[in-house]
Amino acid sequence: MDVPYPRLLVTRFADCFRFYGAVLPPLTGAVLDKGGPDGPYAGWESGGRAVLVLFDRAAMASVLGTGDLPARPAPAQDGAMLVLRVADVDGALARCLESGGAPVLGATDRPEWGPGLRTAHLRDPEGYLIELQSYG
Repeated sequence: MDVPYPRLLVTRFADCFRFYGAVLPPLTGAVLDKGGPDGPYAGWESGGRAVLVLFDRAAMASVLGTGDLPARPAPAQDGAMLVLRVADVDGALARCLESGGAPVLGATDRPEWGPGLRTAHLRDPEGYLIELQSYG
């Protein structure tokens, strides 16, 4: 069995593709394995294992027969978060924001969460919450 990986269902496929295409390779070493900016599917992997997959939300709804249901309500508390462990939180945050991410909470030391932990939080173009973290 392969390890679990996140598959984000997105409505802004091209924007999300550009964002993750710009930040995943330098921050995680993941490379595009399948798909392109026109969708409906794209996946990045590292070492032969999936790291992240984007899938067009309408395409998935069509498969499941749920196209008549509403998308998630907004605003609402986040139900999930993608965590990227990086070498430099501040540099990674700058790259993410330059690539279309939206800031939520700037880089902050979090010793109460773990020794030497530094985090930053942002949203991808679809609004998914991302935590950047490093242990110094």
